[in-house]
Amino acid sequence: MFIKLLILFISVPIVEIYVLLEAGELIGLWPTISLIFLTGIAGAYLARTQGSDTAKKIQIALQKGEMPTEELLDGAMILAGGITLLTPGFVTDLIGFSLLLPVTRTLIKELTRKWLKRMVETGQVHIHYRQ
Repeated sequence: MFIKLLILFISVPIVEIYVLLEAGELIGLWPTISLIFLTGIAGAYLARTQGSDTAKKIQIALQKGEMPTEELLDGAMILAGGITLLTPGFVTDLIGFSLLLPVTRTLIKELTRKWLKRMVETGQVHIHYRQ
C-alpha cells in the first residue's frame, strides 16, 4: 500500500505540471491561470451546495431513525472532491468535479461499493458488528 501511495504522490504532480505546461503553451499563461482560478471558485461553490444538501439528507434520515449510508458515502465523495479541487491543476479538477456532480458521483459510488464488497469478500477488510 505504501508503494502505491508513493507512486501516486509522485506521479500526480508530474502529470499536473505537464498538463499545466501544455495548457499554458496552447492557450497562454494568463488564460491558464484564469482557468485554474475559475475552476477553484466553481468547485468551492459546488462542494458547498452539494455538501449542505447531503448534510440535510443525513439529518432527515437520522430523524426518521434510518442509517444514512448512501448519504454518508455521498458526503465522503463530496469531501474528497472538494479536497482535490483545492489542488491546482486540471487533472485533479476533473477528478474533483466528477466526485461533486451527482451524475458521475453515482457511477463512482457504484464502482466504490463493488470494490469495497470485493475487499470484504477476499478478507482484505474486516467488518465487526456490535450487538
